[in-house]
Amino acid sequence: MQPFSFATAGQILSEGGAVRRLASLCRERGARRVLIVTDPGIARLGMLDDLLPGFTAAQVGVAIFTEVAADPGQACVLAAVKRARHIGADLIVGFGGGSSMDVAKLVALLAHPESRQPLEALYGVDQAKGQRLPLIQIPTTAGTGSEVTPIAIVTTAGNVKMGVVSPLLLPDLALLDADCTLGLPAAVTAATGIDAMVHAIEAYTSKLKRNPLSSLLAREALRLLASNLDQAVHNGGNLQARQAMLLGACLAGQAFANAPVAAVHALAYPLGGHFHIPHGLSNALVLPHVLRFNLPVAAADYAELAPALLGERLRAGDRHCQSEQFVAELAELGPRCGLPGRLRDVAVPRHSLGQLAEDAMRQQRLLVNNPREVTAADALTIYEAAY
Repeated sequence: MQPFSFATAGQILSEGGAVRRLASLCRERGARRVLIVTDPGIARLGMLDDLLPGFTAAQVGVAIFTEVAADPGQACVLAAVKRARHIGADLIVGFGGGSSMDVAKLVALLAHPESRQPLEALYGVDQAKGQRLPLIQIPTTAGTGSEVTPIAIVTTAGNVKMGVVSPLLLPDLALLDADCTLGLPAAVTAATGIDAMVHAIEAYTSKLKRNPLSSLLAREALRLLASNLDQAVHNGGNLQARQAMLLGACLAGQAFANAPVAAVHALAYPLGGHFHIPHGLSNALVLPHVLRFNLPVAAADYAELAPALLGERLRAGDRHCQSEQFVAELAELGPRCGLPGRLRDVAVPRHSLGQLAEDAMRQQRLLVNNPREVTAADALTIYEAAY
């Protein structure tokens, strides 16, 4: 057995209704002033309104930063850091989707009183130094797994997504409460759910750091997600299905935090950077085409994952047949959930495919994990197949 290391959040709390205890959970960690980092949609829906009286009762000061947009840029991160410093925050809460939680990670790091690093110095792997403020992450979508990953993605001025990867970004507490996902539109539920499935699949086939724990978590994550996605999408009030989706996304996040994602994400990032296509949908659009590209070297892994995805619907046959069924099922998943199926359906112009391929090749941090080497010509071919 090859040596490996495995790191994750300090604590995971999976419990319906637990978000109502947020103030006391902050108080237990010694907080006196808390900044909640979220997006305008959550503020507009009043999702935090019921939580604020608890902070008064717990005698904990609280402020809310509501300016996180999809694919957050450097200005957004720095504005949130400025707000945290202004109120003297001693604990940060990320409340929302992956963008809000990613910004919260960077705020916890950069707003620490002893922090001296500029944001630009953090890009890459293990560039972050020093300490961070205590951090609690609360996902409102079952998809990104950001609540248990040491990764934050920032969109630079050139529409390139840069990653900050450091164990310092792992939170002290990840709180999974299906109540926070109620009312999520079916299309968002589907896209984020497929995003989580991609995390599980890419972690399971990750070339460099796959290990027994990441593989175990990836298989169970895919089983939970595949068996509950339909109910979560088409019967959104099913709290049991939504809690299972949150747990599945969290397990997938733990898996890919330790066995990193690969070409699906590398090709999805430019779609978000240039055309602001939501990350989960970007993944869904390129997923089957990357899987078909990987089949010559990943068929055995896909066949091993097929029972978790298909359950009793898996047909008897050899490894090749089951891997083909695995890819075919995932190709049908997005359209079955009502998502667009082609790049042209989301207004990506054909003339942009070459630029997208060039940008995807900049994601070497991810591409090195792919089971099959990807060249610029391969990336263009995959985009053309997805078009």
